[in-house]
Amino acid sequence: MKRQDKTNYYLDIAAAVLTRSTCLRRKYGAVIVKDDEIVSTGYNGAPRGRKNCADEGRCVREKLGVSHGERYELCRSVHAEANAIIPASREKMLGATLYLAGCDTAGTIGAESCSMCKRLIINAGISRVICRTAPEKFTVVSVREWIDTDDTNGG
Repeated sequence: MKRQDKTNYYLDIAAAVLTRSTCLRRKYGAVIVKDDEIVSTGYNGAPRGRKNCADEGRCVREKLGVSHGERYELCRSVHAEANAIIPASREKMLGATLYLAGCDTAGTIGAESCSMCKRLIINAGISRVICRTAPEKFTVVSVREWIDTDDTNGG
């Protein structure tokens, strides 16, 4: 039996975490790892104590026909990346890797951080993000690229 590589091991954990998601459109799971130790995990869902879309049985953004990547202020969920960053200490996140898995309601695999999550990841001191693109496939992004390519002013 061939042993699974570490990257797909952590991406599989992120995929397991996303099963807790309460979003009706896309499910995301995040795992922050430093020095081969899991620092924190997170999935997208409503803030603690608030009703989530799965409980409500509706998605406001879906109802209004809002496209992917737009009008996040209408969403009830806190993103997986944010939910992984919130409980973790900055010391443990400095130089860490964030593993991100996601899928839509059709089961299509793919994940990418939104511009707000990119800012959180930058400020947390995480050095790279690995996103699952298909089973056993992924992309690796250096957070330095997000710093150097500032998307807040169109440049």
